[in-house]
Amino acid sequence: MSNFIIYPAIDIRGGKAVRLVQGDYNRETVYNDDPVSAAKDWEAQGGEWVHLVDLDGAKAGHPVNDELIGRIARAVQVPVQVGGGLRTEADVERLLSLGVSRVILGTAAIEDRAFVSKVLAKYGGKVAIGIDARDGFVATRGWLETSQVRAEDLAKELAAEGAETFIFTDISRDGMMGGPNVEAIVRLAQVSGRTVIASGGVSKPEDLANLSKHAADGVGGAIVGKALYTGSISLAEAVAAYK
Repeated sequence: MSNFIIYPAIDIRGGKAVRLVQGDYNRETVYNDDPVSAAKDWEAQGGEWVHLVDLDGAKAGHPVNDELIGRIARAVQVPVQVGGGLRTEADVERLLSLGVSRVILGTAAIEDRAFVSKVLAKYGGKVAIGIDARDGFVATRGWLETSQVRAEDLAKELAAEGAETFIFTDISRDGMMGGPNVEAIVRLAQVSGRTVIASGGVSKPEDLANLSKHAADGVGGAIVGKALYTGSISLAEAVAAYK
């Protein structure tokens, strides 16, 4: 597996694969009625991982699409990571038991630090921390709220508690096809000393090239959603480029 991994994204809402613009539930496009077939398609094109987001779960505050996520995990041979609404140890255990390789904690990292510390101690590398930032501050609850915690401070604190992987999204770039915030992503990797996966704004092959230049700094890959569905990035070509 390469040092720089492309993570094709499948955002699940109402049982379908969708994309939202800047996390706005009123600005949705349905790309595939069957997320299982979408996952198999990404695997067939050479995807080394599949990135799933339970949008219903993110909004509800607890996982909603477990059954579907389990079917996706069983349908592909590659590892699957999942985020969206994970707030309890039972949520984490259940998803891992369904065949998910890595779970992503977001809002809980701000609102329930004791839970996050416990889960990191127990599951280590099977837990990634999703840091979604607006103007440098962490946003929570499906981006509906912005905290007073700086993204870099949170990353440093959680790295000290055992977090190995961070997924960083600059909300202002998400779904806008304007390119990722490379500077902020690299900085997060440097201050935390951990692997950071870029999310949001990757819209063309050059964006991946710009990010991959920083693999040695800890930028471990990029989550790509809309650009794959619109065809502005070919997954097969992108994966081949970073083998």
